[in-house]
Amino acid sequence: LEGDPTEVALARVAAAAGLERAEIERELPRHAELPFDTRRRRMTTIHRDGDGFLAFTKGSPEDVLGLCKGRPSPTATEDVGPSSELETAAERARRGQRVMAFAYRRLSTLPETLDPNAVEQGLEFLGLVAMEDPLRPEAAAAIAECRTAGITPVMITGDHPATARAIADQLGLGESGSAPLTGAELEDLDVATVRQRVVRSQVCARVTPEQKLRIVEALQSRGQLVAMTGDGINDAPALRQSDIGVAMGLRGTEVAREAADMVLLDDNFATIVHAVREGRRIFDNIRKFIRYTLTSNSGELWTLLLAPFLGLPLPLLPVQILWINLVTDGLPGLALAAERAEPGVMKRPPRDHRETILGGPLVRHVLVIGLLIGALSLASQAWSYRSGSAHWQSVVFTVLTFCQLGHALAIRSESQSLLTLGLFSNRPLLGAVALTVALQLAVLYSPLLQPIFHTTALPARELALCFVLPLVVILAVEAEKWRVRIRNSRPRV
Repeated sequence: LEGDPTEVALARVAAAAGLERAEIERELPRHAELPFDTRRRRMTTIHRDGDGFLAFTKGSPEDVLGLCKGRPSPTATEDVGPSSELETAAERARRGQRVMAFAYRRLSTLPETLDPNAVEQGLEFLGLVAMEDPLRPEAAAAIAECRTAGITPVMITGDHPATARAIADQLGLGESGSAPLTGAELEDLDVATVRQRVVRSQVCARVTPEQKLRIVEALQSRGQLVAMTGDGINDAPALRQSDIGVAMGLRGTEVAREAADMVLLDDNFATIVHAVREGRRIFDNIRKFIRYTLTSNSGELWTLLLAPFLGLPLPLLPVQILWINLVTDGLPGLALAAERAEPGVMKRPPRDHRETILGGPLVRHVLVIGLLIGALSLASQAWSYRSGSAHWQSVVFTVLTFCQLGHALAIRSESQSLLTLGLFSNRPLLGAVALTVALQLAVLYSPLLQPIFHTTALPARELALCFVLPLVVILAVEAEKWRVRIRNSRPRV
């Protein structure tokens, strides 16, 4: 069976009791339907039965029982009603089960207009059905991870408040045993109070689609970034209004999927948390790539600009600059995309959505570390050139290349040290660095490549200098990260 999970569950229970749908539809063909309405919280189907009609109604117990003969109408927030059936429904709801009431009415003729007020009255009570949708094992852990990531999860449901509270207690949502915020209460609250109550309660029950939209708008009005999940047609307005609409791919309607920004193929809330973690990793890696590329280009720019002011000849030839941009910038930069999520990526608060990717710390890093790379390159050039070495251009060429490689290794995290991350935890980057070193050495020592790149083989002392100076860049970046760790360890006021 496929379709709405509630309808599928009811059909399976009926089949287990020996009731075949095809046979019943032949005996009692459907003539009309009053579809489910979120305000009525019930639906009715009308079937032809001989010369008359039968109307079957199902919906929330507090709404259906109030329409049955001789039964008073309770309020939606009552946990214990005036009848044994309502007491049973409330008890089942407190166990986290969804309870539906069923009733019927015989009609000799149909009203001129199929109005719910005309059809859904004077009903005969049939019984209650309780059903339970077991929580996925990973749901509670996903909710807890949301909290550590600075995300406030809120349950918004049309179910009975007791059902919502029982499920919320299993998930660890809100204060255990506290009364959920109901749709009836929401009607009388202003925008500011809605946001405050929703964030404090984290559980909303008997909420209509219109009220879901109002909750989203209230949260957004105070600068909150809202992600909304839903699967029904009535969820579409809230999905569209939210900053990130998430629809269910398995049981979601086509309207909900069209209104959403993202569709879950497995209908699993934990997948959203995984997506948040992956999104943070991708954003971090984009920042690392930009940081690496801009800093490398900054280092080259400082080297080329300052050399004439220091009385030095042009440090690099065009073909050497092209080599650095193609090989040194390209291979390690691409490998940074394979970096794993940083330790504690889901324990830091969300970044301000108004923050640009080129924030102040990144710009400072580009300027300071770029200037350091340029200074080291120019220092090696000055030392080699003024000592009368014929290899000075190859020296500055190699120092600039290796400094950029050292920078690539150091910026794998914005706060964690390279020793903590482990040198081998990003093998693609390590391979890219090793390959670039090998290619640079080939440019220096291969007789076939030396005429092309205007390089000469470096003696051991100068080659050692080219390997030692990049360590200064690594230490400078590690010092920067150490300051970040110290700042993050301070208690927030």
